[in-house]
Amino acid sequence: MASTAAGHELAPTTGATLVVGGTGYIGRFVAEAGLALGHALYVLVRTFGPFVSPSRAATAAALREKGAIILEGSVDDKDFMEKTLRENNIHVVISAVGGESILDQLCLLDAIQAAGTVKRFLPSEFGHDIDKANPVEPALSLYNRKRRVRRAVEAAGVPYTYICCNSIAGWPYHDNKHPSKAAPPLDRFVIYGDGSVRAFFVAGSDIGKFTMRSAFDSRTVNRAVHFRPTCNCVSLNEMASLWERKIGRTLPRVRFTEEDLLAIAKENEIPASVVAALTHDIFILGCQSNYSVDGVKDVEVSCLYPDMAFRTLDDCFSDYISSLLPHQARETRPSAAAATVDQPAVPPATA
Repeated sequence: MASTAAGHELAPTTGATLVVGGTGYIGRFVAEAGLALGHALYVLVRTFGPFVSPSRAATAAALREKGAIILEGSVDDKDFMEKTLRENNIHVVISAVGGESILDQLCLLDAIQAAGTVKRFLPSEFGHDIDKANPVEPALSLYNRKRRVRRAVEAAGVPYTYICCNSIAGWPYHDNKHPSKAAPPLDRFVIYGDGSVRAFFVAGSDIGKFTMRSAFDSRTVNRAVHFRPTCNCVSLNEMASLWERKIGRTLPRVRFTEEDLLAIAKENEIPASVVAALTHDIFILGCQSNYSVDGVKDVEVSCLYPDMAFRTLDDCFSDYISSLLPHQARETRPSAAAATVDQPAVPPATA
């Protein structure tokens, strides 16, 4: 059996791993981490058809090339899932389904119980600890759906691990831009509140790496695993200064108040209002840093693997710099006068 850096043995398994939602942003990193560790790995994807996302199809093809076995089907088809789990001797199920499919995991849970092969289930979380954070609506409804899945898993007696990886390493846009698809800004920063509240930022590759380790670690059974790297615990003001050092110039800062974020959340436009509500929870209420990890039902991942390093936010920002074309930086270069202006927030509708 493999050993962790701390000398603890990983829980043994002779079965395979199934990643549900393996072509999404998080799921892809989880699947790649499993393949890197040499796991027998299955990836469940929606049935391919004429309207499938080209990027998801490309991700599935890339995972297949690396050794994953791609299965087409639906997570809410109990008979199909039960058969898949049993026939492929699946021991670990990791779900990374999106918000619209959260409750479909209840059907997956029924299949897990019926199949009888699964030794560990990681339901789709990959964000905040949903039992500790309390965002405003409409994000609260999303959390309530995730809480419903948690309670069902616990009641079923299926061994579980909850992954609370906090924020993806990238600039946190409130308008539903994903950090994986948008570099930090080159024109201006939008700062939420006074910009002093700290949050934890984790690279996608580290989310995959530590998730896969946790899934096979006996110390994480029936516990929430928190990703809280001290090297990446920063405020927006600190993050903005880091990016300015990377690009070699200062940018104006637009202040977005608590009221601005709550106004967008109240519009109940999905997904923009969900993102605004979560942004409020993180950068106004401090939901990622306003509690301690108790060490009983919760554990910090760095305590499990003290010799495994996280990629720093500095490293991640260097990746963004490498991807930017020189002419983009020139075209968005502000005047010297604009570079130091601390502007008020623009109205939410035009942000």
